[in-house]
Amino acid sequence: MNYQIDCISNPFKDHNFNLDWSSESAFHFHQSLPGYKPTPLLQLKNFSKSIGINQCLVKDESYRLNLNAFKVLGASYAMAMEIAKYLKLDLNNLTYEIIKKHSDQIKNLTFTTATDGNHGRAVAWSAKQFGCKAMIYMPKGTSKIRLDAVLENNALAEITDFNYDETVTLSENKALENSWILLQDSSWKGYEEVPQNIMVGYSTMVTELMNQYSDWPTHVIVQAGVGSFAAAILINMFNQSKPKPKLIILEPKGAACFYNSIKIGDGNPHLIEELNTIMAGLSCGMPSLLAWNIIKELSDYFAICNDNVAFKGMKICAQPIEGDQKIVSGESGAVPIGFLHTVCSNSDYGHIKKDLGLNESSNVLFFSTEGNTDPDLYRRVLNLE
Repeated sequence: MNYQIDCISNPFKDHNFNLDWSSESAFHFHQSLPGYKPTPLLQLKNFSKSIGINQCLVKDESYRLNLNAFKVLGASYAMAMEIAKYLKLDLNNLTYEIIKKHSDQIKNLTFTTATDGNHGRAVAWSAKQFGCKAMIYMPKGTSKIRLDAVLENNALAEITDFNYDETVTLSENKALENSWILLQDSSWKGYEEVPQNIMVGYSTMVTELMNQYSDWPTHVIVQAGVGSFAAAILINMFNQSKPKPKLIILEPKGAACFYNSIKIGDGNPHLIEELNTIMAGLSCGMPSLLAWNIIKELSDYFAICNDNVAFKGMKICAQPIEGDQKIVSGESGAVPIGFLHTVCSNSDYGHIKKDLGLNESSNVLFFSTEGNTDPDLYRRVLNLE
């Protein structure tokens, strides 16, 4: 099978980067959500041995609140913060129960967003839980299964005739026209507070990790679409009083807005107009401004790969080496393990393995950010039909 992988070091890395970032309020809020519990941290011991590293650690987000993806951490917290501002509540000690006490006052609030699937489902679910309304816009090519997953949470939703970035603009315009609240997980000049709260919400994954893992990773591989998830993980890993792991950003070759922006070399984010990847959750053409400013300063490496690497990762997760736990991981969730396996076991990419310092002492962490959120694709990749 043809694997296309490239990796470059980050010329803009700032070892003195400092950002005041607190995740305590988000973790406190998430613990109050009905059904909350930490997602599992798995150690694939036999896989690790097979590729010559010490540990491969997987935070499996397919278990997150029965939504099959991590996105609800950001959507629920950011929505709660917007509701709290609307109601003039204390932002520092917010809980689900406090918001529910005011359900009659917020029943006509409408939240809107553009989404490839998981974020929109999370916004719809959060609005349903709080008693608000949601209007979700999805880019052309979105599968009906992803649309139905949003609709089943009592939201309004439609698939547009536009690509992802154009659909973001549509959602923004609709919010202005209708006095809705835009809950977008990307940021641009003048729109930063909500996406920052979404990123703070993602911090809960690292807070849980700290309680689950007594050692510390040497490498962290994080997927990037618009970059909000990746930036949140990086800033939280960086801010710990522990040795700094190597931080690797991974993107689809057909939607590599961070990698391409770094290669342009002027220090600014740049738009990719033509997107071509099966990794729906990572198919984004423009970096989030907030995410860019963090990722540019903290990442050690930027890597890209083609869709075959994601398919390989899905199969490794679904058909593990005997003794390792099976993981149901979709294309955007499984791509890091496909990347790790390829650079460690394929001699064509030995130079990347060497550059990243992957060896028998390496503890590599990644987040399986979604389960089989597109079941039809999942079955086709695994030849289950």
